[in-house]
Amino acid sequence: MVAKIINGKNIRGLLLYNENKVETNKAELIMASRFGGDIEQLSFKNKLTRFENLTMLNSRVKTNALHIMLNFDTSETISTTDLQQITAAYMEKIGFGDQPYLVYKHNDASHDHVHIVTTNMQADGKRIDVHNIGRLLSEPARKELEVEHGLVKAEGKGLKEALGIKPIDLEKAVYGKTPTKRVITNIVSEVTNTYKFTSIAELNAVLKQFNVIADRGREDTLMFEKKGLIYSILDKDGNKVGIPFKASSLNGKPTLKNLEEKFERNKEKRKAFKDDLKQRIDKVFAKYTAISKATFLKELQQHKIHTTFRQNEQGFIYGLTFIDNKNRSVFNGSDLGKAYSAKDITERFAVTDKAIQPKSYLKPQQQTQYLKKGESGTAYLQPPEPTKFLETLFEKADHEPSAAMPRKRRRKKRKGISTDNELTL
Repeated sequence: MVAKIINGKNIRGLLLYNENKVETNKAELIMASRFGGDIEQLSFKNKLTRFENLTMLNSRVKTNALHIMLNFDTSETISTTDLQQITAAYMEKIGFGDQPYLVYKHNDASHDHVHIVTTNMQADGKRIDVHNIGRLLSEPARKELEVEHGLVKAEGKGLKEALGIKPIDLEKAVYGKTPTKRVITNIVSEVTNTYKFTSIAELNAVLKQFNVIADRGREDTLMFEKKGLIYSILDKDGNKVGIPFKASSLNGKPTLKNLEEKFERNKEKRKAFKDDLKQRIDKVFAKYTAISKATFLKELQQHKIHTTFRQNEQGFIYGLTFIDNKNRSVFNGSDLGKAYSAKDITERFAVTDKAIQPKSYLKPQQQTQYLKKGESGTAYLQPPEPTKFLETLFEKADHEPSAAMPRKRRRKKRKGISTDNELTL
């Protein structure tokens, strides 16, 4: 069993995420502790009000929401009753037994897992300190529960792999499939809360994986000047479709101002994952003596790395971004080091296209293939020298008139006399 705890500032957003899963039959509410009523009788408003009555007791506490995931091994099939007992025991062990919480069983992954929504605000207006709760309370609790319930132990390598399980498996937005605002809210909320990006461009690199984009508008617009931000859904061709929504209208308010506050913090947070990303990129290059761009991108996907090349209208590549979906971190190639910049990476690709020259104009000695230095196993045609190329184009035999063709005789004009022998006035 693996437990993961995420702190947040938006209890409504966490609640909406799980309730939306229930509406799409991807989850079910299996437990509502300290809500004073049957599950079937609880409306969304009832659930939200219960939490907000506590969070409003102390307005100075901004981080007052907890999203907890309990993940179980793929070999285990756990009944709903057992999940309820395990969850209740876990919450008691970490000091949240007296707090109101909701437990959702999700069925959108190959392994059993539950999501717990709760708050660390108590009835007396004081907050429960969650600093180091994972190491001090959660880890001992999960180990005890593994023994008590005979669960598969998540230790060593197994633990690391289990921790790689994503708390929320995002799906791409499809216009018309789910209400636009809801799907944008779900994706933007999850990405901004869990990915470590340091600019709007890096944020968009992640969002585009899920067919969503954040847009500031053109630089000459009032929206850009006022630092406005809107979110839209993209179609399969990358075009915006449907109605865009202001950042301030979405849960969690992912406005430019709020995002900019994350940029500096994320620069520090992502440092821990820099070396791991570089090692996985190096493994791809080490696997091949020569590799094409298409193979490179495909191989990186196997390592949970999505890569986007940035190019101008003329097709010139001037940058690239690596999105580490394993560690949810975003890096520009140059941030990783010179060897991972767009220029150095593209230079390592095998040349698969021949030089653009008409083959019929090449002399036999010019049609020999040669290997570029450092690109063993790749080859391309060497173009002829410019002067020889022109000589080939303008050979005399192709342009001199044939001897069999009679030449047209030119008629001479006499000074002052027209060609039809009339006087010139």
